[in-house]
Amino acid sequence: MAKGDAKIPSKKTSQGYVDAFLEKVRLTPVNKKPGQRGRLLFAMDATASREPTWDMAARIQGEMFVETAALGGLDIQLAFYRGFGEFKVSRWTSDEKALLRQMTSVFCLAGETQIGKVLAHAANETKKQKINALVFVGDCFEEDIDHTGKIAGELGLLGVPAFMFHEGGDPISAFAFKQVAKLTNGAYCQFDSNSAHVLKDLLSAVAVYAAGGHLALQDMARKRGGEVLKIAHQVDTKVR
Repeated sequence: MAKGDAKIPSKKTSQGYVDAFLEKVRLTPVNKKPGQRGRLLFAMDATASREPTWDMAARIQGEMFVETAALGGLDIQLAFYRGFGEFKVSRWTSDEKALLRQMTSVFCLAGETQIGKVLAHAANETKKQKINALVFVGDCFEEDIDHTGKIAGELGLLGVPAFMFHEGGDPISAFAFKQVAKLTNGAYCQFDSNSAHVLKDLLSAVAVYAAGGHLALQDMARKRGGEVLKIAHQVDTKVR
């Protein structure tokens, strides 16, 4: 997808997506037993269309890892696709420095999207050991929507919510991302290069929530405020 073809969302529209996303996070249960380590699969589109904003996104995603490191109890696996059918995953780890090294070593290559592979991998992994959340960051969708929807539905039955972060405003991609989020009981959020701080807070909130549930999210909110404080307030209202 050419960057020039994307309809960049307005500030007002972006805020609407943020509000809807926060509400969805609030309502999403944490499928984790007390004392059990949380597991978060973090997947990225590393095709050529994302190259202009890759450094910015990598930095934000790196800060998310650092944010959750102090919690302990959260294992993260990094996955990405690019080029001609290339799909790679890291080992599960709680070492944020190792994840940062892997992320900063990735460069973009032209190729088609492989979101179906991401979803299938998440399903296979959670059959071995429960995944609490899938985070995906990408800008495009070039696959068969029905086939991808089938895999997303299977992932939803396994209880793994997919939080879909959509860069830009391509309407076909937006439709597909929303379908994946709906079928997995996850959430969709649109962002652009002007909403980096919001993306950082939302990514961090999902990761902290997956690691420690409501209490960890509330503690983070006290320290950070902003969008995270808004999430924590909604969660607190819900549990009361």
